[in-house]
Amino acid sequence: MRVLLHTCCGPCALYPLMTLRSEGIEVTGFFYNHNIHPYQEFVKRRDAAQQMADQEGMTLIVRDEYRLEEFLVNVAAEPDTRCGYCYASRLDAVAAAAKEDGFDAFTSSLFYSRYQNHELMRTKAEEAAEKQGIPFLYRDFRPGWQEGIWRSKELGLYRQQYCGCIYSEKERYCR
Repeated sequence: MRVLLHTCCGPCALYPLMTLRSEGIEVTGFFYNHNIHPYQEFVKRRDAAQQMADQEGMTLIVRDEYRLEEFLVNVAAEPDTRCGYCYASRLDAVAAAAKEDGFDAFTSSLFYSRYQNHELMRTKAEEAAEKQGIPFLYRDFRPGWQEGIWRSKELGLYRQQYCGCIYSEKERYCR
């Protein structure tokens, strides 16, 4: 089975990659995170994802698109509902890429995070799967949270301090 793994960042993709490979699944990464702010943070996460992919022998497809204005247009009126847009836009992109490139299914490293809304993500992933006509492979990767942290530190990967968008940056630093 060939799966396209939406890769939000290097550290969060490690445990899902290990888990899927242990199941005999061939994994290719897909970096598309147009919402990350500021641009320097976007670059750090993109580069860390590539570093992890290189170290782990995983092919990584990079959609090197920074679309701050598009993100803000879609969430500024109701910032408290931003995560739904964020999940949907990225999961739809990975589902479309998986379909186009002949993968058997798609999933996301977002399902590794203890801080994400799993039910909303799963709903958005299932909607993307239906829209694009490709299966969504659900796995709850949260049990590997600590193992992923240790492994990312061993590899010397850049570890971010907030989810990614301008609003999550504010929540993290303006308390």
